[in-house]
Amino acid sequence: MKTHLFAMVLIAAISASPASLSRAFYSSPEHKTLPIGAQAPDFSLPGTDGKTYSLSSFYGAEVLVIVFTCNHCPTAQAYEDRLIRLTADYASKDVAVVAIMPNDPASINLDELGYTDMSDSFDEMKERAKEKKFNFPYLYDGDTEKTALAYGPIATPHVFIFDKKRILRYSGRVDDMEKPTKTPTQFDTRNAIDALLAGKPVPVATTKVFGCSIKWAEKSDWIEKSKQNWAKEPVSLDTLGESGIRDLLRNHSDKLLLINVWATWCGPCVTEFPEFISMNRMYRKRDFEFISISADEPAKQAKALRFLKNQQASARNYIFNGDSKYKLIEAIDPKWEGALPYTLLVEPGGKIVYAKEGIIEPFELKKAIVDDQYIGRYY
Repeated sequence: MKTHLFAMVLIAAISASPASLSRAFYSSPEHKTLPIGAQAPDFSLPGTDGKTYSLSSFYGAEVLVIVFTCNHCPTAQAYEDRLIRLTADYASKDVAVVAIMPNDPASINLDELGYTDMSDSFDEMKERAKEKKFNFPYLYDGDTEKTALAYGPIATPHVFIFDKKRILRYSGRVDDMEKPTKTPTQFDTRNAIDALLAGKPVPVATTKVFGCSIKWAEKSDWIEKSKQNWAKEPVSLDTLGESGIRDLLRNHSDKLLLINVWATWCGPCVTEFPEFISMNRMYRKRDFEFISISADEPAKQAKALRFLKNQQASARNYIFNGDSKYKLIEAIDPKWEGALPYTLLVEPGGKIVYAKEGIIEPFELKKAIVDDQYIGRYY
């Protein structure tokens, strides 16, 4: 009987629309969404511009648009440019737009970051706001989530629109098309703003939302479970010669390859290696693979393997077994001068789209990964 009931629920979920799935899987009974007609809860939150904002900061606005959004969610990223345009289009009409990041950064697992170069820490929010040139305040609520709990967003992005008296008149999506490459047919947020500016009732007061679930603090135990599972993954180290490396660099796969050449005796290599483990865990569920190549002497294979096991490097790991390091250099990349570490990003077919001699800049490399045509930031 229980099996039959589960099957019925599963079939219903699969048949549901994406918007319905968003509410079904991203809503939580203990986190209630602010109802239409409610007064806007006050807040006091730091912005990426160094200022602190509250409701009174937007006192003169005829309409206040509060968008709960974040850095890491692909749907949230897909709407960033549209929120910038929305803010610019209504700036002269006394409409204020403010974005609030509701997630607890400590509750975001690495494998939830497969579509982003940045997570949701306050420092990373500052980087995103600077990079995208946000023309609206971007506020951080991640430490306490007090404001998110008061408003109850379901997913990112989730829009709340308030009238002059700060009564909630609209709650829901920006529009009906999360993909930035396609044109929406229902402009729910703009329609609500236009109606309020005209003194008319909002035509559609609520819609469902589609996006990433809010990362509430109680989800942080998932992180520990993931760490335990990663620690159980096997780690191996195989030998590879000059011809094998040349073939590897031709990349006959359909994946974007991140290749790091390192050695146990190389201080910068050892220092930066955990960054590659994090990237592997972030992107490996996509068309991506991390491969490490040790430049240690073949006699030091056991030492290199111990290092990899300590790093939980459950990726493809090789040690060069040739008789000359100069052959290794030429096989990897003729443009490489030979200093370690050396890092490459190789597209299917062998095109090198990123090459770095020395320590990487993690933000730069992660941006190169998610902005590559074989990966991308959106679903």
